[in-house]
Amino acid sequence: MTIQPSFEIPSEMRDFAEKSVEQARTALVTFVQNARKATESVQAQTKTAELPVSVAYVRGLELFEQNLTATFDVAQKLVRANSLQDALQIQSDYVRTQFATLQSQAKELVSATQPAKAA
Repeated sequence: MTIQPSFEIPSEMRDFAEKSVEQARTALVTFVQNARKATESVQAQTKTAELPVSVAYVRGLELFEQNLTATFDVAQKLVRANSLQDALQIQSDYVRTQFATLQSQAKELVSATQPAKAA
């Protein structure tokens, strides 16, 4: 009979970790929003918003924000995990989902940078 070690994390540590994750999320989301505003401003001034590379860059920021959200969501789930097995399952699910998501996003960005084909 194998005895599993306890996975008890004091609630104070768990609360601190949750607050830290949320503060990091807020800081990075603000950074991305500021980057988006700066990009929109530059594109408006240079009239480059419709160029394929500009469209891809803006979409890249949106995808980065989606990935950031997914990463912070998994971090919050990990902070709340009740066992090592739960934590490993959360991480495994995240890796599987993110791998598929990143493949799809890469294809989307590549196609966004391609010039439109004449019909």
